[in-house]
Parts: sequence; C-alpha cells; structure tokens
Amino acid sequence: MSRFGAATAPISKKQGSGEGAASFKILLIIGLCHLLNDTIQAVVPAMFPVLEKSMGLTYTQLGLIAFSLNMVSSIMQPVVGMYTDKKPKPFALPIGLTFSLMGILGLAFAPKFEIIVISVLMIGLGSAVFHPEGSRVAYMAAGPRRGLAQSIYQVGGNSGQALAPLITAVVLVPFGQFGAVWFTLVAAVAVGLLIYIANWYSMNLKIGKTNLTKKKKSSSSNGIRSRGSVAFALTLILILIFARSWYISGMTNFYAFYAINEYSFSIKTSQLFLFAFLVAGAAGTFFGGPLSDKYGKKTIILLSMLAAAPITILIPYVPPVAAFILLTISGFILMSSFSVTVVYAQELVPGKIGTMAGLTVGLAFGMGALGSIGIGYLADIIGLTKTIILTGFLPMLGILTIFLPSDKKLTLQK
Repeated sequence: MSRFGAATAPISKKQGSGEGAASFKILLIIGLCHLLNDTIQAVVPAMFPVLEKSMGLTYTQLGLIAFSLNMVSSIMQPVVGMYTDKKPKPFALPIGLTFSLMGILGLAFAPKFEIIVISVLMIGLGSAVFHPEGSRVAYMAAGPRRGLAQSIYQVGGNSGQALAPLITAVVLVPFGQFGAVWFTLVAAVAVGLLIYIANWYSMNLKIGKTNLTKKKKSSSSNGIRSRGSVAFALTLILILIFARSWYISGMTNFYAFYAINEYSFSIKTSQLFLFAFLVAGAAGTFFGGPLSDKYGKKTIILLSMLAAAPITILIPYVPPVAAFILLTISGFILMSSFSVTVVYAQELVPGKIGTMAGLTVGLAFGMGALGSIGIGYLADIIGLTKTIILTGFLPMLGILTIFLPSDKKLTLQK
C-alpha cells in the first residue's frame, strides 16, 4: 500500500510515536485546514485599511483589534495544549472552527468598534482551540520526519495569512466590510474537513494504537537533565519567537500604510508588496522543516534570524522595486525557522506535544498582539517611517541562538 493509502488506516504505535512512516494524506488535510483557519484570521488585518477609512479608526485602535484577536489565542493555546496532553479531544477541532465561523459572521455585520472586538475574540478563541490539536495531529502523522511534518502543517497556516493582501484587494476593497461574509463558506469547509480529521484521530485513540500524551521520558538520561537548563533553553526559544513575531506583526499590520505614505501607492498596490512578503514567508516555512531534518534545528534557527537581519534593516532605505525584492527575500529567510522552533520545543520537553505547540505558536500570536499595539502606539507618537526603521533591527536578537543546546543534546535526552 502507498504512503498516501496508508494514511486512511489506523496508524501503528510506532507511527504514533513518531518512528514509523509519515501519513501524508492526514498531513495534507490538516495543513489545508490550517490554511483555511488562518485565512479566516487573515481577514482581520486585511480589513484594517477598510476600517480605517469607513470608521475613522486610529493606528492604536487597529492595534487593539489585532491585540484582541491574537492575545486570546496566545493565552488559550497553552491552556488547551496542557489539557489535551492529558485528555486528547479530537472533536475540539471542528468545534473550534465553528466559533471562528460565528466570529467572521459577526465581523461582516459589526456596526461599531466594540462589536468588531467581540467578533475577533471569537475568531481568536477558535484559533486557540485549533492550533494545539492540529499540531498534535501533525505529530501523530509525522513518522520520523518531524521537521517536514510541521512544515506541511505550518505552511498551511502561513499561506492562509499570506492571503490577507489578496483578500483586501479582491474582496474587501470592492465589497467593503460586508465582504467578510464570504469567508463563512471558508469556515464551513474547514469544519467539514476537521470532522474527518477528528474521526481519524478518535479512531486511533480508541483502538489504543497511539498514546502520545502519556508517553514517559526518563529524567535520568544524558543530555539536558536539569529543569533549570530546560527552562533556560525554552526561554531563549521564546525570546527568538518574540523578536520574529514583533517584526512580522509590524510588517503585516502597518507596512501597507508605510508604502502608501512613502511611495504614494494605492491600497491594492501596497497589498501586493505585503503579499510577496507573506507568500515568501510561507515558502520559507515549508523548506525550513526539511532543512532542519538534514542540517539541524539549531543551525536553521540561527541562520534564519541572522541572515534576515541585514535585509530587514535595509528595507526602509531603498526604492520600491528594491523594497519588493528585499521583502520577498527577508520573508523567506525569516520564516524558515517557524516550524523548526515548534519541533525544537517539542523535543526539548518530550511528552508535552500540545503544550509546546500551544506555547510556541500561541506565544507567536501573543507577541504579535503586543507588537501590534506597541508598534501602533509608537507609530502614533514618533511616526510610521521611524517605527518601520526600528522594527528592522529585531531579527538581530537571533544571535542568542548560539546559547541553545545542540540537536545532539536534544537527541541524547530521549
């Protein structure tokens, strides 16, 4: 039977523990669901230029909307992950997307700022439920290729986020706020696919072939033994996520305004620049995982941050064509470490798949949330141009990667 065919059958205990063949059908479906989920989330920042004009919102208010969306996800994802590490909940996946469906419907009809905030809170809640369990499904179906599996899963999400500029240009500019109603169809498709995933997930739990959440790891093994050293390494990972997320947040939420002001672009043209940045980031997410399987996770994390830094610093100083090229390159390089940091954390703290996925991915959203409100406030105070210049220095924090334990030490602790 082919690997694609094998994905429809219950996976073996060996597969469930990440040691057998990867189940690519499940990986592709959960990656597609991630794309649909994050496309729904992408509607929110995609609406910023529309809401700024129609409701007269300030940069700070736009930052608060992004904060509301991302902070709920940040707070809830680790909580959901810790709970489902003990008690997996397969059908939480379609239930979570149902919350997102209701949120996007509310967003389309919201008459004022407060209703918009409530609607995005529901979208954030749906995302918080989806991400830890979605990452667990990817881990279950990964076999030995965890970097590749997380890349397939995460590239779906980043591709969904990359659609935000197209959503603005194709849907929201001509149809306005009401155009968001079309994305209830996206949510409905995601719910249907996740019912299929939940049945697969539930079947494997019931027959006892996978039991990732109760897998015990010896605390006396070689490598990273002390809680202090694990906590130190995890803190460094979170700082790196902090730096990357603030930069991505600044570009995603405010670079369109920068391009409009500095280059006299229309909304549509500015969104094309942002689209190139995000699509390149999605491509980088995909390639980063397989490269980490081959060359090591620490190496890819270090290179992705430090190689991106000179480019992000240069972007505000170049003309439009050069900016387009540099945005594309920086997006690819910087996001190549996205899925790698998730796998690194999962291997750093074995047996806590959902918790680590919720912490790393959830924290990325949370740091993006803080970044959104902080960068928005800074832009109101010192101006958007200076703010974009300052955010370009954030990837330089990648130098801290040199203090992370090597991949060999992570392997020794298993």
